[in-house]
Amino acid sequence: MPHPWGQIAQAVFWGCCGGLLYIYVGYPLLVWLMARFRPRRAHTGEEVHASPVSVVIAAHNEEQRIAEKLRNLLASRDVELVDVWVGSDGSTDGTVAAARSVDDPRVCVVEFRERRGKASVLNDLVPRCAGDIVVFVDVRQELERDAIARLVAALSDPTVGVASGELRFRPAETERTVAARGVGAYWSYERWIRRNESGFRGVPGATGALYAMRKSLFRPIPPQTILDDVVIPMQAVEQGYRCVFVPDAIAWDTPSTDCRAEAIRKRRTIAGAAQLVWLRPRWLLPWKNPLWWEFVSHKLARLASPVLLIAALCTSAALAAVPLYRLLLVLQGVFYASAAVGWGLQRAGRSSRCCAVQLMFVTLNAVTLAALWDALRGHCTVRWRRAV
Repeated sequence: MPHPWGQIAQAVFWGCCGGLLYIYVGYPLLVWLMARFRPRRAHTGEEVHASPVSVVIAAHNEEQRIAEKLRNLLASRDVELVDVWVGSDGSTDGTVAAARSVDDPRVCVVEFRERRGKASVLNDLVPRCAGDIVVFVDVRQELERDAIARLVAALSDPTVGVASGELRFRPAETERTVAARGVGAYWSYERWIRRNESGFRGVPGATGALYAMRKSLFRPIPPQTILDDVVIPMQAVEQGYRCVFVPDAIAWDTPSTDCRAEAIRKRRTIAGAAQLVWLRPRWLLPWKNPLWWEFVSHKLARLASPVLLIAALCTSAALAAVPLYRLLLVLQGVFYASAAVGWGLQRAGRSSRCCAVQLMFVTLNAVTLAALWDALRGHCTVRWRRAV
């Protein structure tokens, strides 16, 4: 390769490595340091424990699980739960009948015959809530009985507008397959970042399975919104309030046991992150977004990761005549080969500790690339499929 082109290739390679290092290591370490040396934690108290609480659920074809979910919510302790609103978004099964079978006057079921998407359902249901605090939940996860009370306690801090719960996976389930191990590892990493963001200034989004907010802060979101659990909390942040992470408010889930199921779910989520760029362009401006650093570093920077990985691979291959870059190319090959081994073990239904992280990392970046393509073509959809 001619000398000038070699210099350009080296600059591109190390630039990509620097970008990847910042995304996956640098930012998490920096926000950990900020939380350690400049902490700003939520102060819990008792004054809001008596506040009336409403719960909102958007459901589509959840006949098998909606009744159990409602019983789980109604069993919540240490909280004044005044109503639970279920919005059926164009369900074609017995979701409405199953929800109405739960004999409790606090359960209110609204059937929307047209399937419009979760954002529209939330926009319609939240104004109907009688509580001062609104809790948003998904159907699939099981809540600890004190989960909602812990979110409400976090809102006793007058600076806090949104409190996000923690998604955990049942230990036995995380051992079943390579994909399940990878999902468990990813969420452990993600929880650590969110805990530190919360300890510093705030989290740029919430856990969609469980979060609460002051009803007075809710603003309708665009009907085409995919990531309501980012847009709703960030709109509260724009009003001068914090979004905090409450690790003791637990929602239990079962991780995906195959890569395909996880890839489908993540593809829509990542497309939703890309959608934020044109849905809320003002959030890209530091003087408009109080959590600009966290939002860009955590929510948007990862969208560039697959491009950086591909560029690093290509430039190291182009520089393979140089021993250092040849070694780095081999190391990348080993990493991707281990991910391929993990994929093979996954297809065989076997579990492996040594390949789980590599498989999850490669899968997420491949899905990110596909999601970016979806977003660029305008193929993002607000309609979600029932999680398995």
